Amino acid sequence: MTSPETTDPTSEAVCERIGAAGVITLNRPQALNALTLGMVRAVRAALDRWERDPAVTRVVIRGAGDRAFCAGGDIRRIHDCGKAGQRDEPMAFWREEYELNIRIKRYAKPYVALVDGIVMGGGVGMSAHGSHRVASERALFAMPEVGIGFFPDVGATYFLPRLPGAAGMWLALTGARIRTADLRALGLATHVAPSAAMAGIVERLAAGDDVDATLAAHDVPPGASPWQAERATVDRCFAADSVAGVLGELDRAAAEGSAFAAEAAAAVRTKSPTSLGIAFEQVRRGASLDFEAAMALEFRVVSRMLDNPDFYEGVRAVVVDKDQKPRWSPAALQAVDPAAVAAFFEPVAAELVLQAGAAR
Repeated sequence: MTSPETTDPTSEAVCERIGAAGVITLNRPQALNALTLGMVRAVRAALDRWERDPAVTRVVIRGAGDRAFCAGGDIRRIHDCGKAGQRDEPMAFWREEYELNIRIKRYAKPYVALVDGIVMGGGVGMSAHGSHRVASERALFAMPEVGIGFFPDVGATYFLPRLPGAAGMWLALTGARIRTADLRALGLATHVAPSAAMAGIVERLAAGDDVDATLAAHDVPPGASPWQAERATVDRCFAADSVAGVLGELDRAAAEGSAFAAEAAAAVRTKSPTSLGIAFEQVRRGASLDFEAAMALEFRVVSRMLDNPDFYEGVRAVVVDKDQKPRWSPAALQAVDPAAVAAFFEPVAAELVLQAGAAR
């Protein structure tokens, strides 16, 4: 039974109680379900409401349409606001999005993300911190932010350094796209289920069936993991002590015949040199931080993004003009001032202040 709280089916985030489940549908399929501030607020309000409602014993989140769970935040809107000098909306979005990431991480009831299609950027923040993460055969994951002059946020500072070996640094610096088998092998997905089974999973969870048993019943083998086949190279190259060191190791591995290393090196060299420095530092620092501290650190960095020329240039090249030819400043990795990178991590006047808690 659907409760009277069901929202307008045309809204950007449809939050409804169906039986025992609070069901969230990210509902901007024409925009690959990219997040807006209104969506963040709607999801937060629903989670708060359902946590107090004893009739809701689990939460399910999914994306509308057949292409994406959520392809990230509405980066074009943020870009346009920043260019117009309108900082309030982007800063409110990031602050409330990060607070929502923490809410998801600490949620008191099972939070089941059904990742059926593209999941990138902000969509990772809506799924990766949940207790249960189900990937279909159509799942496509990436944290591609260094390619638009940004940085991997929404909790990546916490989860990337906790992936096996140096996989987190690999994903951060290359923006590599990975699929279902790698998601399972890396632990980013807790289960794998066919896309065709997703509606049935929602039905059983709404009926009140045990969450773990339901997901286990639909779990299928994901196949061979391409990352595992290249793990030795990833761990050797991306464990270097600087971005330049990573590139040096990749070049050596490429010279020894590794096509994977050559491709990874070429990918890194297309990214914003400043963003590479930020991403390297955040992964390094994040290994020793709890989740709340990691989110607070990210908020310091993001608070300075609206003053970062590479952010506007990256979004222009990839999203606005789509010429795929960003002109980074500085253009070379060796020209990046380490002090300029360190400045992104310094305290800000309005910090993201939240009570620390034990990591789940």
